[in-house]
Amino acid sequence: MKYIDTHTHLYLSDEFCNDSDLVVRSAIAAGVERMIFPNVDLSTIDPMMNLHAKFPDNTFVAFGLHPTEVKENWQEALEQICPLFEKHKCVAVGEIGIDLYWDKTFREEQISALNVQFGWAEALSLPVILHCRDGLNEVLEVIDNYKGNVPQIVFHSFGGSVVDVERIKKSGDFYFGINGVVTFKNAQDLRDALPSIGLDRILLETDSPYLAPVPYRGKRNESSYIPIIAKKIAEVLGVSEEAVATATTANAESFFNL
Repeated sequence: MKYIDTHTHLYLSDEFCNDSDLVVRSAIAAGVERMIFPNVDLSTIDPMMNLHAKFPDNTFVAFGLHPTEVKENWQEALEQICPLFEKHKCVAVGEIGIDLYWDKTFREEQISALNVQFGWAEALSLPVILHCRDGLNEVLEVIDNYKGNVPQIVFHSFGGSVVDVERIKKSGDFYFGINGVVTFKNAQDLRDALPSIGLDRILLETDSPYLAPVPYRGKRNESSYIPIIAKKIAEVLGVSEEAVATATTANAESFFNL
């Protein structure tokens, strides 16, 4: 079976300082033949592009400013990121969004930055990889009040409930990134929400090196663990693993225009 990891940070030097090449090869050997790399901030662009250059047929990149990196100088950061879309082939704007989990200090700046980056996606006809943590109200407000054509969106690392899915679907026909969280014992709300999402709107992701699935929870995550996530989704939805692999691969190909 063939898979696509639609969100992975295998380039992060702190976690993959000595074996990033090996980790990519291990993923490919596990059937995860394509991987999407979103950057986090300005400092992660070069290592991301360096790893992508080693595996140009298996990896794809996205550019954006992660919401937790939106500070006083967010406009300057965006001015440096924006030209990258002309210099490099990329498949999405991301990861961008709203994160108020740890700190609400830059709430308004996060909203402004999200609006600007929505504008990039619209102008470039690219989808958005959306990070939303304790910020669903703000995200939906941005989507509902956006003046242009709202780009296609994947709610990365979705961990919400049926109610959250219903709220999101009222704002648009969006996709949901499902990762190792779906295997966690305390994620029953997410498992209950999968039928409401539907297999035709699920994208597989790891968010490596974070959120490793059971039985690796608490350890470094890798893209090679995608089949574990697919197996759990298949179990919850009552379909075969092959059905999940086929559907989610087609979803990712369509979403990212691969």
